[in-house]
Amino acid sequence: MDGSSRGALLTSRNALEQALAQGSTADLAEELFFVGRTLDGSAALRRSLSDPSRPAVSRQGLVDRLFEGKVSDTAREIVRKATGQRWSAERDMADAIDLLGAEAVLAHAESEGRIEQVEHDLFILGQAVRDSPTLRDALADRRRSGEDKSALVSKLLEGKATPEAQRLAALAAHNPRGQRFDQAVQRYADVAARRREQLVAIVTSARALADDDAQRLTQVLSKNYGKQVQLNVLVDPELVGGLRVQIGDDIIDGSVSGRLEEARRAMAG
Repeated sequence: MDGSSRGALLTSRNALEQALAQGSTADLAEELFFVGRTLDGSAALRRSLSDPSRPAVSRQGLVDRLFEGKVSDTAREIVRKATGQRWSAERDMADAIDLLGAEAVLAHAESEGRIEQVEHDLFILGQAVRDSPTLRDALADRRRSGEDKSALVSKLLEGKATPEAQRLAALAAHNPRGQRFDQAVQRYADVAARRREQLVAIVTSARALADDDAQRLTQVLSKNYGKQVQLNVLVDPELVGGLRVQIGDDIIDGSVSGRLEEARRAMAG
């Protein structure tokens, strides 16, 4: 999200956190997902609720008329807060409501002491899909319904992942929100990492990192970024040697292949 949408998301997230402080429930997440699906299904509604030329009180009144009796007062108040903000693009608000639902799911996992496992499950799933052309193609197939893709992922994860990871993965399969499935799953994993107040470093190495090397890298990155950094390690033999580290938009490419590519660009002038 860009521009005013980032501030709008932050304000909406604060409203969610206030609600969660009163006691997080799985019902709140499902209510927010319901609102998100409703917005996804109507371009006219998205325009009406995000139109900056329309007074905020009018947009919020529309929320009341649409969702009163269909979701709890708590969920409706969060949506009212989101609707009262200025969004850079009409789809941004629907995407934000989806993220807030994910936040509520993860808050529940956090209260149960398993948010770290949820994040790990989502990362492993995304990696598995990236590494499997069959799965990747199945989840990208436009001829398959969202329900079919969701069922596929649910069957794949049954008994192998936390309930919250299964819920978010099924949601990503049903509606990846314009992204590839693995990107949509990583989006939720990033939310989990933020809730844990950690940065996630995607480390690509030519070979598996030894535990001591991973620990040293974690310490160095945590010191440099001023907060705890969690490593998610991918192995790519094509790097030849060295590491490629990505934290958000920051990329540190110390791989042999990266240095060779840089040398080739320099020689090309």
